[in-house]
Amino acid sequence: MISIIRESIANVPCLHVVKEDDKHHMRPLVIFIHGFTSAKEHNLHFGYLLAEAGYRVVLPDALYHGERPNPFSDNELHLSFWDIVLTTIRELEEIKNELVDRKLVDPHRIGVVGTSMGGIVTFGALTQYDWIRVAGSLMGSPCYQTFFDLQLQFAERKGMTLPLSNEQIETLRNTLMTYDLSLQPEKLNGRPLFIWHGKQDDVVPFDYTYAFYKQIEPFHEPLMMLIDEHAGHKVTREAFLQTVQWFVTHL
Repeated sequence: MISIIRESIANVPCLHVVKEDDKHHMRPLVIFIHGFTSAKEHNLHFGYLLAEAGYRVVLPDALYHGERPNPFSDNELHLSFWDIVLTTIRELEEIKNELVDRKLVDPHRIGVVGTSMGGIVTFGALTQYDWIRVAGSLMGSPCYQTFFDLQLQFAERKGMTLPLSNEQIETLRNTLMTYDLSLQPEKLNGRPLFIWHGKQDDVVPFDYTYAFYKQIEPFHEPLMMLIDEHAGHKVTREAFLQTVQWFVTHL
């Protein structure tokens, strides 16, 4: 039987998914990060499949998502994107630490995976935390600075006024450089990485993620990039199943 527990971990609302028999035992952990404007419940099927395979799975709500208060309009929320991403990266460590302190997690067997914004979070977290042993990104991008520049161009075309001065924009850009895995691929350091992306994605561009894959392919393994020629910005069932298999194989 699979147990689904709604609880706060490190003050973050989470779904905690694990086999009933493993509830109080130390298990390998996978943290799954949802996409922008989504919520933890929307990826419960992923948690269920991994829990069946013997993992402890935690699905947190990102800042301003799900159960967490959102005081913003849609436009304001979009302008808070990087605040949400960087906060989520920080909270990953806090969630991990609490579960390790509770002796529920093997600290040497921890993975992180996410869809869209969650994939972006995963790539960034790899630059910060060596405790992440296995990672997966579905529709994410490691190219923080490039993606930020694309967002600025989009906002300009739409006539959106950014609540940031030029100096603040440059400061944020420099901050994002420290999380940009495409600028420091050596930080992967041999950790297994799975990437899935649809070629027709019109939200998180495929080309930059593919360029990163080709950049690291000659020297990094284990590595897999699964490409769907027809998929847009929506994860297929096949992608989820392949992601689960990646963690079963490497974690």
